[in-house]
Amino acid sequence: MDPKEIEHKIIQNYKQDEGMMILVFAQWCINHDIDPKELYFRAYPGQAENELLNHMLEQTVPKQESEEIPDSTVLGVLSLFGNEDLAFEVSNEMERRAKHGTD
Repeated sequence: MDPKEIEHKIIQNYKQDEGMMILVFAQWCINHDIDPKELYFRAYPGQAENELLNHMLEQTVPKQESEEIPDSTVLGVLSLFGNEDLAFEVSNEMERRAKHGTD
């Protein structure tokens, strides 16, 4: 495999993993009755529409059909990809839920 092929494979793997991270985030939001786009834009207010987020939202299921996604999992995958601002907003939502006893 030549260096160009290796580089292409690494980029493809990263994009696939990034998609899974966004899917975990989006499904976690759906499971907690949070608008994923609104939360995303709260974290990144100057950013344009995120096409990957839009695509991953199409992959989510209603919360009644979803497996539980632990809070620690969503925070972990966001941090793994350096989405600290989004992880901060997710943490704020977790605190709000805890304060109001909602879920």
